[in-house]
Amino acid sequence: MSGVNDPIPFLDLSGEYNALEKEWFAAIHETGQRGAYILGPNEQAFEKELAAHVGTKFSVGVANGTDALLLSLRALDIGPGDEVITTPYTFYATAEVISLAGATPVFADILEDCFTLDPASVKAKITDKTRAILPVHIFGHPARMLELNAIAKEHNLAVIEDAAQAYGADVGGKRVGSLGTAGGFSFYPTKVLGCYGDGGVITTDDEAVVEKLKKLRNHGASAPFMHDTVGYNSRLDEIQAALLRIKLRKLDDDVASRRAIAARYTELFAGSAVMAPTLPADGGHAFNLYTVRMPERDRVRAVMNDNGCPSSLCYPLGLHLQEIYKPLGYKVGDLPVCDKASTEALSLPVYPAMKMEHVERMADTILKALG
Repeated sequence: MSGVNDPIPFLDLSGEYNALEKEWFAAIHETGQRGAYILGPNEQAFEKELAAHVGTKFSVGVANGTDALLLSLRALDIGPGDEVITTPYTFYATAEVISLAGATPVFADILEDCFTLDPASVKAKITDKTRAILPVHIFGHPARMLELNAIAKEHNLAVIEDAAQAYGADVGGKRVGSLGTAGGFSFYPTKVLGCYGDGGVITTDDEAVVEKLKKLRNHGASAPFMHDTVGYNSRLDEIQAALLRIKLRKLDDDVASRRAIAARYTELFAGSAVMAPTLPADGGHAFNLYTVRMPERDRVRAVMNDNGCPSSLCYPLGLHLQEIYKPLGYKVGDLPVCDKASTEALSLPVYPAMKMEHVERMADTILKALG
């Protein structure tokens, strides 16, 4: 029997798996009988279903979320000599793909209330080498896309959305992934829409971009054994596509559950020293993570650990200050909002099957630690 002090799981996918097991195994069985494992009928159907759900004309399945961003940059012919403005407060892959494409990441600061790119900082970073803006819908909170798109339009820039953490979020009723030139999603198991392995997709309305993406994901092939560019082996697995088709049908319900859990956290933290996540004024938060800010974060986190309350330290050092990007010359204080967030932010568990009693225990432990 579980006790009141048993560790709370940061993420528990077992309940979801048990609910899907019968349908999931049937999809595996059907795929095996058909014998089509790469770019098969499930993958093709999933691309259409996801594009319809996101609100774009097209989507292109790839091997993972990192490739979704990298191939988007390549399809837009962004490479050596180009600059791409992005956030330093994100997982490394966001900037890594810019470097892999041969371009230079330029880091702008973030907004204090929601951790997303600050449009004013982005505007100040634009040079004659800037080719694109790469905003991140961090933790499930959509970036300020209306302002970023206006800046992009003024300067003739592409906008590539990193929507890895934000499937189901929206701005003005339009889902993330439909708000820029292209959108990249990850289906890593911890994501809002996650598979049981790796997977990713690119969304876009641009048919010319789609044709480039389909070549790039398949070794640059224009026809079997005919190649006219250097590409990648980056295709969404057929069995994972079958699972994602199943999970996509319940995605809206899952996001609603995440929002209900987040609302309970926020209610419990009201009036305390904990700064709860803000909600977008013109859209919806997907709550891939529930990320708070607090004084004495590291001391509080130690108390949480001692009481079986898990957390994640996303992100303890901005990308602009990491070893890999020291040659770019950023210093502490250049992006002060990011620097401060790195010392105060802590991500708490939130997933559709999370028990409300666990939410309440998490909040109670934090509030007691803060005194």
